[in-house]
Amino acid sequence: MRMKLFLCVALLTGLIAKSYTLDNGLALTPPMGWLAWERFRCNTDCVNDPQNCISEQLFMQMADILVNEGYAQLGYDLVHNLNLKFGIYEDYGNYTCAGYPGILGYLETDANTFAEWGVDYVKLDGCYSLPTEMDAGYPDFGYYLNQTGRPMVYSCSWPVYQVYAGMTPNWTSIIGTCNLWRNYDDIQDSWDSVTRIIDYYGDNQDSMNPNAGPGHWNDPDMLIIGNFGLSYEQSKSQMALWTIFAAPLLMSVDLRTIKPEYKAILQNAAIIAVNQDPLGIQGRRIYKENGIEIWARPISPVEGDFYSYAIVFFNRRTDGTPSEVSVTLEELGLTEPGGYDITDLFDGVNYGVVLPSKRFTVDVNPSGVVLVRCEVMAAKRKQRGSILKGVNGHSPARSLKFPVRSLKLNMFVSEDIQIAIGLIKGVNIG
Repeated sequence: MRMKLFLCVALLTGLIAKSYTLDNGLALTPPMGWLAWERFRCNTDCVNDPQNCISEQLFMQMADILVNEGYAQLGYDLVHNLNLKFGIYEDYGNYTCAGYPGILGYLETDANTFAEWGVDYVKLDGCYSLPTEMDAGYPDFGYYLNQTGRPMVYSCSWPVYQVYAGMTPNWTSIIGTCNLWRNYDDIQDSWDSVTRIIDYYGDNQDSMNPNAGPGHWNDPDMLIIGNFGLSYEQSKSQMALWTIFAAPLLMSVDLRTIKPEYKAILQNAAIIAVNQDPLGIQGRRIYKENGIEIWARPISPVEGDFYSYAIVFFNRRTDGTPSEVSVTLEELGLTEPGGYDITDLFDGVNYGVVLPSKRFTVDVNPSGVVLVRCEVMAAKRKQRGSILKGVNGHSPARSLKFPVRSLKLNMFVSEDIQIAIGLIKGVNIG
């Protein structure tokens, strides 16, 4: 029997005609889970390193911790007998990136094998394959996954290989085939790697964001929180920005040894709730100047044309002292007359109701963030069932406009530098 390694998900039930359309009802919010790759790589030396090698023991230990220490209850899933989901890794090539057998020549066989094994999530990489063949190959494998009749989330690396080859990905086909997809470099255990991904998502948001929404997500790669490369502040920054991206939250960390303060970041239920917001709108960078960035993501509840928001104030400065950022909500595009109930999602402080004209001030640590949830008060007074009012039956992430108007932002940092910029006019994110 041909043997493989490990990873993640996707699909729908068998159809009479050969259909490649993804309509499996899966991943309506960004997938969450634990993966081995970034932390443990392909360490198969179980003689000399039994605690860290890729083995049944490692995965079962992680699965037990997911359940016993509260991760699963928050949405991080794995392994059936613990009421978790099971994912696997493969490659649309002759070999995987680590040199194990790929699926070329065995697409139908492997899809059926995964279904027989009870796989819930399939990650299909693209090493040792031709990017020019991926427009046919990835949908073909998706078709065979569909034909098994077993729902499996389908995670694709299709776009990133084509971008690197100088091709323009067929996003209509990708969105119609995959539940999530990689579009940039593999993450490494370093702050430089994290910031390069953040920059890529900000610099390319106009082309990337319209592709994301319930059932189909941009994937910036794994959370490396709790490993070796990020400080505490930087770890909070990754969690906050991945939440604004509406990104999959896929941990790759040794859950046996993670320190409590990093575990608390990964288990922050208020932040996870924003990540899993049912509107599924990917957020945007709305300000970037002098080492300070502001990112905004529309979330529920919604009242008419007024969204609630998650706002991240991100300090890229390295001058050793927190930066004070002072803005009015109106300058950020939050204009509902009744105001917004504001809560800091890391420290839990509630600032009460802030009106659009009032100034809101935060101190942001170097390489750190402040993440606040701004709930529109008019919607909070109504039942939660009305949060999709005005969507007119369409997928919110593909039919709503990002409600940032042509505004000026007056921002003050700790050195009394006043910055004035023009923000984006209403940008269609769908």
